[in-house]
Amino acid sequence: MTREEQAALVAWLRGPGVIWSAVTEQLEECGSVQKAAAEQAPAQGSLFEAAGNDGLDEAARNLERWERAGIRMVCVLDAEYPSNLRMVHQHPPVLFMRGTADERDATSVAVVGTRQPTPRGIDQATELAAGLAANGVPVISGLAAGIDTAALTAALTAGGRAVAVIGTGIDRVYPPQNAGLQEQIAANGLVISQFLPGSPPTKASFPMRNAVMSGYALATVVVEAAGRSGSRMQARLALQHGRHVFLMRSLLEHEWARDYAERPGVTLVETADDVFSGLQRLASESTDLIWA
Repeated sequence: MTREEQAALVAWLRGPGVIWSAVTEQLEECGSVQKAAAEQAPAQGSLFEAAGNDGLDEAARNLERWERAGIRMVCVLDAEYPSNLRMVHQHPPVLFMRGTADERDATSVAVVGTRQPTPRGIDQATELAAGLAANGVPVISGLAAGIDTAALTAALTAGGRAVAVIGTGIDRVYPPQNAGLQEQIAANGLVISQFLPGSPPTKASFPMRNAVMSGYALATVVVEAAGRSGSRMQARLALQHGRHVFLMRSLLEHEWARDYAERPGVTLVETADDVFSGLQRLASESTDLIWA
């Protein structure tokens, strides 16, 4: 994609009333930014004309500034767009990334849970992430306080690959105390955001983040989660995406987990070995899944 097309796409996404899922559909149907934007607003001609020179120039300046900060934009039309995510219906038109992409992420596992964990939950998340990392499985999480922080920290400590999917612009940190962890992941793994740089956290952005995390990973492990939580939502989304869900057996104290445990595509686990065994069963169904 040319710089002009990238700038046009940023200008398009910033437009009033733009529905990003519709942008994704237009891009994939038309195969180029210029054709998609022209179909979106045929009365105005191409987006290059509709956005005006000022809008395009501002977008181009932003792209240059983001690149200087180590941020790159990946469009759904780009080969670098994650293959797992491309297969689910909720994939965004662009992703912003800091760090290094890795094809091993197609076999990654999301480890998620509450922001207010028990000591048992922290121990479980730490053991799970360290065990997965030791087996060459990239660990994905949302960089929230609690279980997410424990899982990503444990993966890095074990020398494994960590990927953080965040609910703000990629140049922001939430919660603020995870600034150091976010930088460490950008330096040694990958940080991903579906939101334009500068975007603040909102009530809607975190469920959207969960959908991307579920689609990006091969499977999701829920460590601790209440009945009304983003982690339970991610379990539901993962099943909708055709992804496997692992539930810690200790979750059976919750009615929602007992219900989920009866569903196809859900496995109860207690250890990282249990999760890895489940992943190996998934791998036996596909020759594309290989762990280092």
